[in-house]
Amino acid sequence: MKIGVLALQGDFLEHIETLKKLKVEAIPIRLPHELDGLDGLIIPGGESTTLRRLGLEYNVLPAIKELQRKGLAIFGTCAGMILLAKKATELDNGSLGLIDIEVKRNAFGRQVDSFEADIKVPVLGEAPFHAVFIRAPLIEKVGQGVEVLARLSNGTIVAAIQGKVLVASFHPELTSDLRFHAYFLNLAADN
Repeated sequence: MKIGVLALQGDFLEHIETLKKLKVEAIPIRLPHELDGLDGLIIPGGESTTLRRLGLEYNVLPAIKELQRKGLAIFGTCAGMILLAKKATELDNGSLGLIDIEVKRNAFGRQVDSFEADIKVPVLGEAPFHAVFIRAPLIEKVGQGVEVLARLSNGTIVAAIQGKVLVASFHPELTSDLRFHAYFLNLAADN
C-alpha cells in the first residue's frame, strides 16, 4: 500500500512517520504527477490559507479533487479538514467541497487555547482516543450521507466520514495511538 501525504506546509512529516510505524509506504506529495499510483492521501494540519494557496499554485488541489471523484481515499486533519469541507468560514476563495460539512476555522481560539481531550470514537473500539487540538476547527453542520465519528463531551463534532473522505479536527499524528491512521488504511484498501 502506498499513501501520499501532502507536503506543501504543515505537519506532514509526523503523518509520514506514523504511516511508517504501520509498515506502509508513505511519500511526500508536492506536485500532481506524484499522486499517480496512490492508494490514499492525507492532507495534514497546518495553515489552511497557505495550504490552499500553495496547492493551487502547484496545481495539486485540482488533481486531488479529480482523484477523489475516481475513488481515492483522503484523510484531512485540522487544516486538511478545512480544505476538504464543502464550506469553511473565513477561508479565502473557498474549499474543495469533497465532504458535505460546514467547518468553522480556529473555533476554539488562538494557539494558547490549544488543548487535549480523550474522546470516544466507536469505530476505533472501546478505549478513548487521546486527541490533540491545536488552533482547531470544528464541524458546525453535516450534510446528508455524512457519518459523525466523534464528538467532544459537549456535543461538538470533531470527526466525520463521507464515502472515502475522512476528516478530524485534531492531530492523530501527534499521539502514539495508531488507530485513526489504521482506520484510514482500511478505508484506502477497500478499492
